[in-house]
Amino acid sequence: MNDFENLAYGEGYTVIAGVDEAGRGPLAGPVVAAAVVLPRDYHHPDINDSKQLSPARRSALHDVIRSAAVAVGLGVVEPDVIDALNILQATRLAMREAVLDLDCAVDFILVDGNCPIRIDTPQKTIVKGDALSISIAAASIVAKVSRDRIMEIYHRQYPQYNFLKNKGYGTAEHRRAIAAFGLSKIHRKSFHLKEREAGKTTKQTVLPW
Repeated sequence: MNDFENLAYGEGYTVIAGVDEAGRGPLAGPVVAAAVVLPRDYHHPDINDSKQLSPARRSALHDVIRSAAVAVGLGVVEPDVIDALNILQATRLAMREAVLDLDCAVDFILVDGNCPIRIDTPQKTIVKGDALSISIAAASIVAKVSRDRIMEIYHRQYPQYNFLKNKGYGTAEHRRAIAAFGLSKIHRKSFHLKEREAGKTTKQTVLPW
């Protein structure tokens, strides 16, 4: 899990951030990105792709990472911006904001996926990087836990959608709630369900995944 970090250190870079996001697919809520700078040669046997971890384990590792990291940055892009830009560009914006939120200067970035961040810092994109780089894996955990906690706050404002359970994803229960109550202020209007499911939409479209 340290191979990509070690390659960057070998090329002379000294402060390396891993970057990943959470929340590209949900029907509601923000997309959240995290940037994490770990100490050189940092190792933890349980840090892995956040999707492979239970919620309880992710939460515990989130606190471990926050404590051990040299720096952690977050970028949060809300649904209205997602609708204006599209989810890909909103994700790239969240990643950029996460890097800019770091309280230290980085000289190299490891990015999950295949789209670079619009920033001048040298970087490497890694497909499935959250399973290959400890820095990206740490960022995936921080992003996921941070977003889940935001959705728990939204659940208190909009309990009818049960965001506490679905975190904004398009579960059958969530779709039924949309049909019954319409779209809330935090739903992504560009992520329309079919007209018969979403009730208040006037144009029949399908989910983009």
